Amino acid sequence: MIRWTEQCIPTLRNAPQDAEIASHRWMLRAGLIRKLAGGLYTFLPLGLRALRKVERIVREEMDRAGALELLMPALHPRDIWERTGRYEVLQEVMFKIHDRQDRELVLGPTHEEIITDLVANEIQSYRQLPRNFYQIQTKFRDEIRPRFGLMRAKEFIMKDAYSFDVDDAGATASYRKMYEAYRRIFERCGLRTRIVEADTGAMGGQSSHEFMVLAEAGEDGLVECSACEYGANLERAEIGDQPPRVFAEADKPAQAVPTPGRRTIVEVAAFLEVAPEQMIKTLIYQVDDQPVAVLVPGDREVNEVKLAHALAGVTPVLANDAQVEAVTGAPPGFAGPCGLENVRLLADERLHGLRGGVTGANQVDTHLVHVDLERDAAPLHYVDLVTAQAGDPCPRCGAPLQAKRGIEVGHVFKLGTKYSEKLGALYLDESGQQHPCIMGCYGIGVTRTLQSIIEQHHDADGILWPVGVAPYTVEVLIINHAHAPAVAAGEQLARVLTEAGLEVLLDDRDERPGVKFKDADLIGLPVRIGIGEKSLARGMVEMKRRTDGEVTECPPQDVLKTLAAWGIAP
Repeated sequence: MIRWTEQCIPTLRNAPQDAEIASHRWMLRAGLIRKLAGGLYTFLPLGLRALRKVERIVREEMDRAGALELLMPALHPRDIWERTGRYEVLQEVMFKIHDRQDRELVLGPTHEEIITDLVANEIQSYRQLPRNFYQIQTKFRDEIRPRFGLMRAKEFIMKDAYSFDVDDAGATASYRKMYEAYRRIFERCGLRTRIVEADTGAMGGQSSHEFMVLAEAGEDGLVECSACEYGANLERAEIGDQPPRVFAEADKPAQAVPTPGRRTIVEVAAFLEVAPEQMIKTLIYQVDDQPVAVLVPGDREVNEVKLAHALAGVTPVLANDAQVEAVTGAPPGFAGPCGLENVRLLADERLHGLRGGVTGANQVDTHLVHVDLERDAAPLHYVDLVTAQAGDPCPRCGAPLQAKRGIEVGHVFKLGTKYSEKLGALYLDESGQQHPCIMGCYGIGVTRTLQSIIEQHHDADGILWPVGVAPYTVEVLIINHAHAPAVAAGEQLARVLTEAGLEVLLDDRDERPGVKFKDADLIGLPVRIGIGEKSLARGMVEMKRRTDGEVTECPPQDVLKTLAAWGIAP
């Protein structure tokens, strides 16, 4: 039992103005966290208790899956990041410092390099594999715009795990173990998650899945099928086959028409009285100092992650005005695929078979109508280049996709040998031959998970804690501090529940009942037990379940029985 008067629970009537989403507001108002500076937060006792509950669930499920806990340094030498080439890739988000010998160190945003270096020195034989190591550690990322509280912070707590196997079958088995462990972790935290296919990004590797908490406040876009199990984030989401786009007067020869001062899709479409989807948007990129023309339907946007994959991982850079004019002969706004020479052409799959389209004529104030791409443009290479959206066909079954928002709380990767080859994590097989370990990487944002729980579990009055992660399970609330029998009964009940193994917060403050009730709803413990003069006169206490507001009266000696009926046990 802990007394409110001995705790530090500084509740607020109003949240600071910079708290943009519900979970951030409730964490501040309920006295779970306090902001030190942008992206930096102090966990107060109530918030820390809930955070430790999440960590305990993570540990239990990781241990159950056979992973071994260790703890790696947060401070890393620069050279180990240079050995994998990720110092350049991630340097914009790294915090960098120099020691007294003027050696550069970085505060780790992640630990692939560090764990691989450890395995390279400690594991030599196939007999020592497979292995899966994990830690719960603080990470640091120099977010350009920290926001949403713990969702995008500069310092945060993460669980990261790394598997090492001798072959693809073993790596797949390790990946599946972590996948299932993550399902259990988030279920025990009371979270409803959607597992979606994801891009591997700067992590590299062969494939990955994200565990997304569906929420309107989510920063990540995703699509899911309305009929089957397919789901993917917008960077990765594929689009099913669609019929060729054929518009009116498709058989006419391409014709140049004046479009004075009209550059944008919207302006040209309105001027020519055509739909935006009839337009062919042509964007010029620079790839290894060579121009590439990228074609997408006029009503869609280029997905630059997909484009980078189509370019074998090379990062494309949108050409500047001078480069566009050098390639097309016209300023931006009038580019088109017809007549371009010595330029690589990539077109989105939805343009395959397009006839009767409209595109830039590579002349100022001029566009082409009646364009048939197969007839009028140089040979095109068709790939999936646009961002999926609601209504697109599912790539698996063809049913319409639905657009959602989500918060990424977990991510699992098949890394392959990217890191083991570069850092020398090699093993000897039965015949003495040397091979690189096949790796997987598995991350959970622990602090982000905590806030995501609140984002999914709150109402107009405060937090609705799931039992497994609540800071305390039961709040015993003495309604009138001046009523001695109520004080005595509250103290006695709190002791009984504590001795039975429940975590109890006793609100023993000399405060108005209304303030106590509002604070009880605000901090949102699963059960509130009110001890008041009127109920005691009837030999009863009042029990309220926070999730649904159900209220019942029972004798104090029956409280444990009622809690058990509600599914709450020590």
